[in-house]
Amino acid sequence: MSPFQLTRTLAPDAADADLRADVLDGLTRSPKTLPPKWFYDAKGSGLFEEITRLPEYYPTRAEREIIIARAAEIAAATGARTLIELGSGSSEKTRYLIDALLPDLDTYVPVDVSESALTGAATALLAERPALKVHALLADFTRGLALPGAPGPHLVAFLGGTIGNLLPDERRAFLRSVRAMLAPGDALLLGTDLVKDEATLVAAYDDADGVTAAFNKNVLSVIDRELGADADLDAFDHVALWDAEREWIEMRLRARHALSVKIPELNLVVPFAAGEELRTEVSAKFREEGVREELAAAGFDLAHWWTDEKGRFALSLSTAR
Repeated sequence: MSPFQLTRTLAPDAADADLRADVLDGLTRSPKTLPPKWFYDAKGSGLFEEITRLPEYYPTRAEREIIIARAAEIAAATGARTLIELGSGSSEKTRYLIDALLPDLDTYVPVDVSESALTGAATALLAERPALKVHALLADFTRGLALPGAPGPHLVAFLGGTIGNLLPDERRAFLRSVRAMLAPGDALLLGTDLVKDEATLVAAYDDADGVTAAFNKNVLSVIDRELGADADLDAFDHVALWDAEREWIEMRLRARHALSVKIPELNLVVPFAAGEELRTEVSAKFREEGVREELAAAGFDLAHWWTDEKGRFALSLSTAR
């Protein structure tokens, strides 16, 4: 059997249909909103990679620190023979975990909506780890997954703090869906950014060089290109706010003046008042007890909780009941 397989569960036109539905729904709401997944075309993905290297953006470095320090413990605690990574992207941080799980690891299952990311990551991994099998899934993990046949125990990794982009009801449904695809004794490795001082949090989403602002505005570029819209990026300001009550960061785009955005592909004209905001991302921050409670409600028992040296970010390892 080939060391690399790719299973496509997304229809060829799925992304286009989803974009149309999200734009039509989100831009006719009050307040207006769009899901953050539309940041990540080729340009947006490149901007995000640049963000992860900024001095203000600590989560990527903090999580990598934990993975490097704890990979051997994770491997020993799980004995995983199949590693499933949701939203795998470049699989850059996961390499440390894969190497700790080898030689017992049989199969790595990266899951992403980008075929180029999946094939690129698999090529790089297999070049240095020829004994590994990679069975990639081109899929939207928020819609539930059917895992390929691969030996247990299974370990699901959901890294980067991406779970914070889900609203509370969405998180509950997502965690239940992950539990549903695992057997008792399988494990979930979850990355969560932690609550901390407002200045540090806001700076991570509003850097001095303006890279995050460009990343935020890229959602308008995607709509312009894919749906023939005429959104003027210079007519909007990037905004990052800390909501202390909900304990999350919100990224928004604020109209500098009254304007309308025409979207011919949807036969839609979207008015914006001066100062009106479009929410493009929520990024929830967590506390250990809250994570424990959310995992327990989904059928997981939190077994290990690790943070980086500065206590900014956490990896938790939980076992399916």
